[in-house]
Amino acid sequence: MSGNIEVFNLSAYTTPEIIEHRNKEWVEYGSDNNYFNYLIDRFTKSATNNAIITGIAKMIYGKGLSATNSSRKPEAYAKMLTLFKKNDLRRFAMDRKLLGMAAFQLTYDKGEVVKVSHFPMETLRAEKCNKDGEIEAWYYHPDWINKKPSEEPTRIAAFGYGKGKNELYVLKPYVSGYYYYSPVDYQGALPYSVLEEEIGDYLINDTINGFSGTKVVNFNNGVPDEEKREQIKRDVLNKLTGTKGEKVIIAFNANAESKTSVEDLPLNDAPDHYAYLSEECVKKLIVGHRVTSPMLIGLRDGGNSLGNNADEIRTATLLFDNVVINSYQEEITDVIDEILAINNISLNTYFKTLEPLEFVDTDGLNKEAAEEETGVKMGKDFTDSDGNDLLLNEALDTLGGEVMNVEEFEIVDIRDVSDDNMSVEDWADNMIELAESVKSDTPVKNNPNGFSTLDKSYYKVRYKYNTASAKGKGGKSRKFCKEMMSRSKRGVVYRLEDIDKASRQMNFKAAELPMHKGQSYDLFKYKGGVYCRHKWQQVLYRMKVDAFLDGKKGSKDLKDYDVVKEIPKSYEAKPRGHKSAKKAPRNMPNNGHHPDYKK
Repeated sequence: MSGNIEVFNLSAYTTPEIIEHRNKEWVEYGSDNNYFNYLIDRFTKSATNNAIITGIAKMIYGKGLSATNSSRKPEAYAKMLTLFKKNDLRRFAMDRKLLGMAAFQLTYDKGEVVKVSHFPMETLRAEKCNKDGEIEAWYYHPDWINKKPSEEPTRIAAFGYGKGKNELYVLKPYVSGYYYYSPVDYQGALPYSVLEEEIGDYLINDTINGFSGTKVVNFNNGVPDEEKREQIKRDVLNKLTGTKGEKVIIAFNANAESKTSVEDLPLNDAPDHYAYLSEECVKKLIVGHRVTSPMLIGLRDGGNSLGNNADEIRTATLLFDNVVINSYQEEITDVIDEILAINNISLNTYFKTLEPLEFVDTDGLNKEAAEEETGVKMGKDFTDSDGNDLLLNEALDTLGGEVMNVEEFEIVDIRDVSDDNMSVEDWADNMIELAESVKSDTPVKNNPNGFSTLDKSYYKVRYKYNTASAKGKGGKSRKFCKEMMSRSKRGVVYRLEDIDKASRQMNFKAAELPMHKGQSYDLFKYKGGVYCRHKWQQVLYRMKVDAFLDGKKGSKDLKDYDVVKEIPKSYEAKPRGHKSAKKAPRNMPNNGHHPDYKK
């Protein structure tokens, strides 16, 4: 065609460019420094790409973070869960899949990491590397494409370069030929997400425009100058097309005899043609994302029932989990382990899996390896190397518990829970004599990590699990009670709040605690369930004199310590199940059966 004809085509696909400018300290990603947002657009505008990325990100996170040695290291495990919040991990997993990279911001206090937060990767650009080829910092701006020249992005130190201050840990998987940024692992499938978007836009626009075909607009009254042609072109496009309209050919001719002629090549089989293109896009996106079966992301061919494809699903799930999901999870757990190491925490972390347990082959694996492989706490026949029941321990972990610091606190008294008991305050007043020599104008502040509503600054009240009744003939303690008594012997005690929370949240089935129709119950009242012979006891701890003397602690006047919040009426020595706390279920009516129990 002549130079007087212009054709407007679909958007062109571009590969990312990594650009260093002499006058900028950061390295641009993409020709317009906006490649991360380009990926986000491909995610939001392509239905298939969206479904695959969302599905994989959810599989990576699974049911959350755990550790195979959580029961042996409960304090370290609790600290890990405090640092790595669920939403931050979910967002980190999404960024890793969608953008190919992900970032955590680490907040330090006195050399320890006290907070780990997800940081949006699309807002970061790498600083030019130092002489050793290392990236020492990342630059932040909320909207790089609209950043004004006068605006200076914020520099944030990279992991290991913060000198005890805030740092960014950026997960940047190695890809040959890339240094500052890692391309997404579905790079080869991106053109098909673009094509799927354009097909959708075209078909929608085609419907809106009444299924009209390609248009040729001829102007046969001479060829105007270039400026006039541009004006006419804009007017025509505004009237004949939308923002995503079909191709329009505009021709300027000296007269009708010399007009441009274009053969109309209609697609008589247009529905089949677009169906083929759509299917091809889906196939290529599935291959690009390494999805072993479309059924894993909810796509079916419609010709078979779910039952007929059970073998396919099982095989595809195993392959996809081992080849794809596990590799993502290992990358993230490596990051988590490296961050935990700063706080001297060592745990064997893993993500609890979403895949059905029956799909996982655990033959030949030891119990801890089976737990990590399946991503779930195993059943009663699965124990760790020390013989501990993993599933039972996970249920008991809901109770929490702690061993009191013997350097600061000592046991003053232990009593059964009873309505006849004096108040906790009077009990402590009668049992504790504070050192006369200890004086301070500043009462001790409570530790928020271990505070109970029954505590004051100079004493703590905890509950211990103990024996209340002799064994019956041929009686055996349940695993739950054996473990609870074992913990009691090791000095583990519980806050009242811990027992209440476990009554609501504990996995009673995993703990093998029998109760009417397998439902949960009040642990404070029913302990180990039907026929249990155990009870709860109150333990009063006082702060040792040496602890009082160790800086701004203690007073000879009990009133100096009434600075904490008042005990709620629900906890004024009469918590839920209080009257039955000292009574063994075997000594209760119906041997401690649930009220709904019928003989």
